[in-house]
Amino acid sequence: MGGIIVYLDGITVSFDGFKAIDNLSTYVEYGELRFFIGPNGAGKTTLLDVICGRVKPTKGRVFFREDIDICRKQEHEIVRLGISRKFQTPAVFANLTVFENLELSMRQNRSVFSSLSAKLTSAEEDMIRSNLEIIGLGQKANIKAGSLAHGEKQWLEIGMLLVQEPELLLLDEPVAGMTKKETEKTGELLRSVAVNRSVLVVEHDMDFVRDFARKVTVMHEGKILCEGPVEKIQNDPKVIEIYLGRGRETNVKH
Repeated sequence: MGGIIVYLDGITVSFDGFKAIDNLSTYVEYGELRFFIGPNGAGKTTLLDVICGRVKPTKGRVFFREDIDICRKQEHEIVRLGISRKFQTPAVFANLTVFENLELSMRQNRSVFSSLSAKLTSAEEDMIRSNLEIIGLGQKANIKAGSLAHGEKQWLEIGMLLVQEPELLLLDEPVAGMTKKETEKTGELLRSVAVNRSVLVVEHDMDFVRDFARKVTVMHEGKILCEGPVEKIQNDPKVIEIYLGRGRETNVKH
């Protein structure tokens, strides 16, 4: 499916006079894996908050599937439309098994008790098993989520979103705290996930961005500084001046 899945039109977000986002406009296409980078305070996480409905913009509009103005929707309504958000810290149910975490997420409109007591249909079970393989936890379906390694908990939470069948997946620093091997596996996971949906990633790890980004948006002081392929970003004079000019230790990582 081609076309634009989400379009941000002149978004401004002000907190007590401070503009966290300043008249920002951009769009993400169907099937796109997009990375947003920039220093702390650039407005990246606030942008995710706007798209998922946690923060309402002071000005501007956000259109989903080209014609649905999601600024008028509540968070739960936006989830039902097909937008799912993952935060920096994994939010899994430690005392439930990996399988049960996916089952509960799939049936999020029911209570915990009814969700786990109702019998799964064969189609639902197949869907959970399929997503377990996608996130690489097929062999750990029956162990408690609390015993998983940090990276595995991150993959589990991505799986918990995938069973909700979102069209747009929002991820905030998904590789933070991961080992190099876990980071590489996460990148491959995001590539495979983006085949059937759009994925928007806020990230600080520039090595990860270089290896897996298809298109990058650089934010600075609530605005878009530069946008395009990684090669363009790394060679853009404005990016070099603002990031590399602050000291080579930043290496466009913040």
